Amino acid sequence: MVERYARDEMKSKWSIQAKYDAWLKVEKAVVKGWNKLGLVPNEDCENIINKAAFDIDRIDEIEQKTKHDVIAFLTSVSESLGDESRWVHYGMTSSDCIDTAVALQMKDSLELIIKDVKHLMDILKTRALEHKMTLMVGRSHGIHGEPITFGLVIAIWYDEIKRNLNNLEQALEVISVGQISGAMGNMAHSPMELEELVCKELNLKPAPVSNQIIQRDRYANLTNALALLASSCEKIAIAIRHYQRTEVYEAEEFFSEGQKGSSAMPHKRNPVLSENITGLCRVIRSFAVPSMENVALWHERDISHSSVERFTLTDGFVTTDFMLNRLSGVMEKLLVYPENMMKNLNQTGGLVFSQRVLLELPAIGVSREDAYKIVQRNAMKVWKDLQVGKPALNEKGESLFLENLLSDADLREKLSEDQIRNCFEYSYYTKNVDAIFKRVFN
Repeated sequence: MVERYARDEMKSKWSIQAKYDAWLKVEKAVVKGWNKLGLVPNEDCENIINKAAFDIDRIDEIEQKTKHDVIAFLTSVSESLGDESRWVHYGMTSSDCIDTAVALQMKDSLELIIKDVKHLMDILKTRALEHKMTLMVGRSHGIHGEPITFGLVIAIWYDEIKRNLNNLEQALEVISVGQISGAMGNMAHSPMELEELVCKELNLKPAPVSNQIIQRDRYANLTNALALLASSCEKIAIAIRHYQRTEVYEAEEFFSEGQKGSSAMPHKRNPVLSENITGLCRVIRSFAVPSMENVALWHERDISHSSVERFTLTDGFVTTDFMLNRLSGVMEKLLVYPENMMKNLNQTGGLVFSQRVLLELPAIGVSREDAYKIVQRNAMKVWKDLQVGKPALNEKGESLFLENLLSDADLREKLSEDQIRNCFEYSYYTKNVDAIFKRVFN
């Protein structure tokens, strides 16, 4: 399904053509390196750089016999050259070519993911600023807590995605390494200078030390960064799914003209994109464990990691790219309903102001225990009224909680009516929003 809808830009980076293109790029860089070190004659180097090519069908044909993909590739390349083909893969082992080439693919792909993340952050920032002062109820355990703003919710998402961006940029550094160190990594057949020349040509750093492969903790670092990013993105998707619930209906995915929500129920408007994002994030996270298990290979290497990476890298990058662009689209077009947010904020008859009342009492000498008892007993009356379907507001349009507090003799001995009413001002809860935004968005 993801393959069907995946973006062409990322898919192209993990095609069969792209794989062999990267292999050939590494092989040519090595020939250039040997030429600079005086081994490969200029004419041979020129011919290889200009003429070396491969044929995918021919590689497949050769591999049927050799059962070795790199040998099949090298044979196909040699068929495009003359005697100078003897310099191709000189002093190298298969993983010198493969792992250095995969580093190029990972680097290009991760740079695209980073670009996707920055695009998502731009959208989140725009929506956060748009709803900086849009009041809504904050929830803990799914239960109404206190007034917040929808802008604060999105600011938290932005800040978390920003941390993921830092993780990805660190992972980019970790995976941007190559090796030309030979069969056991001892550089017996190729000097250290060759590896340095090749990596400079490919815009990579030489791995400080390697055996037959680039060490797989680097790959695991990358895959875990993608997995953590997926968790943060799923957090956003789950919130949207909650906001779109009929009982909540504070926000919803854009519903286009002619779109259908159900084959049976014509009224349905479902959060299908957010649900899809949730599922894709589960898939992305699933690659983290096998990537970590790839770290512990036998001695200088075995090949158990290879089959795993055919999924974790290709599908990991393609799925993450698709998921990020879907999430960006959802956030950009998200429909937000401030009126419903306010309606839900008032749903519990002013209970969201309970802490504000509570804090007034210790400030004038009442013990916290006594203050809690006074406020809680009036709050519990409201819950009982709500349980039997009584309206949240009284006949005057005031909250039930406020009405109860004003009628409480113990409370009235300590606080005036104006002092109690002042506790029910929404502006108290938004007074620091600008400062928070300044800290988040600098």
